[in-house]
Amino acid sequence: MRGAGEEEQETLLGTGYCSTNLQSVLSTFFVYITHAEKRGVQIVKHIEKGINPSSVNEIYFTGDYLLKGFRIGVVAGIIALTEAVAIGRTFATMKDYQLDGNKEMVALGTMNVVGSLTSCYVATGSFSRSAVNYMAGCQTAVSNIIMSFVVFLTLMFITPLFEYTPNAILSSIIISAVISLIDYEAAILIWKTDKFDFVACMGAFFGVVFASVEIGLLIALLGRRTAILGKIPRTNVYRNIQQYPDATKVPGVLIVRVDSAIYFSNSNYIRERILRWVTDEEEQLKRDGLPKIQFLIVEMSPVTDIDTSGIHALEELYRSLRKRSVQLVLANPGPVVMDKLQASSFTSLIGEDNIFLTVADAVLTCSPKFAEEV
Repeated sequence: MRGAGEEEQETLLGTGYCSTNLQSVLSTFFVYITHAEKRGVQIVKHIEKGINPSSVNEIYFTGDYLLKGFRIGVVAGIIALTEAVAIGRTFATMKDYQLDGNKEMVALGTMNVVGSLTSCYVATGSFSRSAVNYMAGCQTAVSNIIMSFVVFLTLMFITPLFEYTPNAILSSIIISAVISLIDYEAAILIWKTDKFDFVACMGAFFGVVFASVEIGLLIALLGRRTAILGKIPRTNVYRNIQQYPDATKVPGVLIVRVDSAIYFSNSNYIRERILRWVTDEEEQLKRDGLPKIQFLIVEMSPVTDIDTSGIHALEELYRSLRKRSVQLVLANPGPVVMDKLQASSFTSLIGEDNIFLTVADAVLTCSPKFAEEV
């Protein structure tokens, strides 16, 4: 059951939404009677009535542009699906329901196939329209059917009435709806929990607000992190030393965990970040008069996939470490990742004896004295 505070908040938001709609009607009326558009007020201007005619006869499966169209379609489809799923998950979290990615893909595909028969542009989940729907109190998919019918009637009969609607009013409707979706408390919690996650969160937020959903997703994707691991006392478990201050570092060994798949979009960042970890650790060891790093163990259990750019980044990392007399060691790569590493001969490059099932096994080989003391 929802709390009274939540219901009161939704009531207030709904009241604000109705107020915004009333303001849009009044502003359109006043612009019409005063002709404020002649004094610098930006308006929607003329909108064509009706819907697009059928363009089935203009679809061709041959010609010079077929391959180009196919490439553009694949890229546009991937971006549209990513955007729709990201927006869907946002509202699924807010309304506490499950999102089926397969059904989303089928729905988007059907919608765009049908839309292409009338020369529609690529359609996907709209963040602004979804926010407006949410603010209006819509609960089920029936709202989309009703909205489509209303849009159809609008296009057919009352489109001219929107000619004098100020652009600022349209923006205010979207802004008032989207502001309600900003979870300040979650952002504060992220800041308290992990500063790096907060930076990635803010980067994605401002990317969406000032650029596009695609840019925001790209920023979020680039904001993947790595962590240094240490051994939890009286166990064989290795965890983030920032999360577990009692975790002990292994002398002569640096253990780094990669917390995401390694793709072309983040492979260079991961390689540079790991090298930065190594450099900082070596400088600290030198100041403390401790032995240098001889092994770098990369914990890869969170790495669900890797592409060619990611493998090349690992190869460059291996060569950079060799110049520092540091041996690269992998721990617990998944089956998908392992198959690709073997297919690319990367396992032969670093040596299969430098790939272990667990971090504990790797430490036992790289630093047997430390393992025996523990």
